[in-house]
Amino acid sequence: MRGGGLSHSVTRRLDPGQRYGFRLTLVGLAIALVAVPFATLLFQVVDRGPLTRLDGRLADRLNDAVHSSSAAVAALEVVSFFGRTVWLTVLVGAAALFLVRRGRRRLAVFLVVTAMGGGLVNGAVKIAVDRPRPVVDHPVATAFGKSFPSGHSMASTVCYGALLVTFLPAVRRRRRKAAVAATAVLVLAIGCSRMLLGVHFLSDVLGGFVLGLAWLAAAVAAFEIWRMEEGGSHVEPLVEGVEPESGSALRGKARRRR
Repeated sequence: MRGGGLSHSVTRRLDPGQRYGFRLTLVGLAIALVAVPFATLLFQVVDRGPLTRLDGRLADRLNDAVHSSSAAVAALEVVSFFGRTVWLTVLVGAAALFLVRRGRRRLAVFLVVTAMGGGLVNGAVKIAVDRPRPVVDHPVATAFGKSFPSGHSMASTVCYGALLVTFLPAVRRRRRKAAVAATAVLVLAIGCSRMLLGVHFLSDVLGGFVLGLAWLAAAVAAFEIWRMEEGGSHVEPLVEGVEPESGSALRGKARRRR
C-alpha cells in the first residue's frame, strides 16, 4: 500500500477531532523535514561558518565568468525577470482571476494566500538576518534590500510551485512529469541567475529554495485539511494537483461552484 493510501485509511478510522489533529501532525512533520536544512543554512550565515567562506569565493568566480560578456549578462537578466515580484504578482493575479471566472474560488484563495504569505515570510526573515549583499570586483547588476534568503528564489519556488499544483489537473497525465520538471528547471535557473549576476550568495539562493519549499508544503497541507474537512479525498499534489476534480473546469468545461 502506498504511503498516501495508508495515511488516508488511518484518518478515516479516526473521529473528526482526531483526524484534524492527525493532519496537523503530518503538516508539522512535513514542515520540519524542510525547515531543518534551512535552520542549518541560517546558522552558517549568522555565525559566519565554513559555507560563508565558500560563498565569497564562489561569488567572485561567477562574477569573473560573466562580467566580460554583455550577451550573457543580458540573458541572465531575462531569466531573473521571471522571478521578480512585479511579474509574479501579475501572473498570480491573472491566474486567480481565471480561477474565479471558472468557479474555482477555493483554488484562487489558495493561490493568492500562498503567494502573499510567502512574500511576507521572506521579508521578515531578511529583516531578522540582516545580511549584506555580495561585493564583487566587477558588478554587473544591482539589487536593493538584504541578501538572505534570496527573494527571487523563494518567490519563484512558492509561486511557480503553487501554480503547478493548482493547474496540474488540467494537464494531460502523460505530460505531468514534464510539467513538474519544467517548473523545477525554471526555478533553479532563476536562482542561478541571481548568483551569476552577483547579487546573491549561494547560501542565499539555497535558503530561498528551502524556505520556499517549507512554506509551499505548509500551504498545500493546509489546503488539503480544508478540502478533506469538506469531504474531499487524499491527493498526491505532484501527481494529481491539489484539487484533481477541478480538471474539467480548468480545461474549459466549467461547472460553477465554490
